[in-house]
This record gives sequence, structure tokens and C-alpha cells, in this order.
Amino acid sequence: MNNYIYERVIDESEYLINTKKTIREVANKFGVSKSTVHNDMRIRLAEINKEKYEQVAEILAYHIDVKHIRGGESTKRKFLAKKSK
Repeated sequence: MNNYIYERVIDESEYLINTKKTIREVANKFGVSKSTVHNDMRIRLAEINKEKYEQVAEILAYHIDVKHIRGGESTKRKFLAKKSK
């Protein structure tokens, strides 16, 4: 694994652990795609640091659990905005 990839994975994981942001927000912060962040967190991080991997996996599982709620809130805001026009 290239050194810059190794450092990116560590930086992304620390950012995710400290801020509890979503994959999309981490990708925007680091200027990479969501797929890259997902691969970094699910595959590469497991090889680099098992402890951080477990912390990240816990955060990502939480995001999956609340995804339907966030989607519903977003749709609600969308239709309320249309209604007020």
C-alpha cells in the first residue's frame, strides 16, 4: 500500500471517529469519492488498524440504522418548502 493511501486512511478514520460524520461528508472533506472512503474504511483500515476499524464500523452501523429517518426528514423539508411557495 502506498504511503499516501495509508496516511489518507488514517486521517479519514480519525476524522470520522472524532466528528461522527457520514461517508459523504468525509469524502467531501478529503476530496475523494464516497466509494474511496467506503473502501478505505471497510477494507484498508481493517488491515492497518483493527481497533480503529471497530470504532469506525460502529459509527457506520449507526449511520445505516438512522438512514431512513434522515431520508424521511429530508423529504418532509422538501415538501414543506414546496408548500410554502
